[in-house]
Amino acid sequence: MASPLDRDIRLDLAPHLATPPSAGLDDLPDALWQTLARAQLLLPLLRQSAVARAVARVNLSESERSDAHQAWANQQGIGTAEELQNHLQRHGLSEADALWQAELPVRIDRHCQEHFAHQAEHRFLERKSQLDQVIYSLLRVQSESLARELYLRIAESEADFAELAARYSHGPERATRGVIGPVPLLQAHPTLAERLRTSRPGQLHPPLQIAQWWLVVRLEKLQSASFDAEMQRRMSQELFELWVEEDVKRLLARRPVTPQAP
Repeated sequence: MASPLDRDIRLDLAPHLATPPSAGLDDLPDALWQTLARAQLLLPLLRQSAVARAVARVNLSESERSDAHQAWANQQGIGTAEELQNHLQRHGLSEADALWQAELPVRIDRHCQEHFAHQAEHRFLERKSQLDQVIYSLLRVQSESLARELYLRIAESEADFAELAARYSHGPERATRGVIGPVPLLQAHPTLAERLRTSRPGQLHPPLQIAQWWLVVRLEKLQSASFDAEMQRRMSQELFELWVEEDVKRLLARRPVTPQAP
């Protein structure tokens, strides 16, 4: 049966239905194995092999395949049969390879839902403190006296935080008029993160010293992470990535590295 990538592009699926690439990496000669490792190509290859083996048995409906093929064609900017053939030739791909690439994201998503969704909430609870997002205004200077002066001007509504940050701040926040985020809360210095975590929106803090800097900080918004459908999918994918990492470690353990002349 033919499955369209779009109205003009049809791939003949009769000989093959998005067959996964060969995963016979154990048969690679030692010299080639080490050459790939030296070129920093071995780990990506092992990772892709682990992913391919994991999702090879995922069954997609014809509509899911068709949607995946269309999305792939759109992403690659392919709109005609000629453009498809040029793309395949340019990248050294067969039609089966193209189908596999097109369907791989859908296969991975399905595999994650089938095998890791039941662990997603536990993963979320473990990671929640790292997933909370924050938006805050920051002004950093090296002088304590200047920091206190600017803090008082903001606190007493004599000056706008954004204007003072654009004028006086020494960090990259100067370009954003003091506004940082949304960013993960734990991305901030631990002392600053704790202060933001216990703040209420709009709360302005007196100058805080961190290293050589004096900071004036105001919390704008704390976005607490919640376990919704999107978060479940994200946690499932993270768990799959952890599984892939472990599988790659097992593959590497089976092939001890032997010394190679430089």
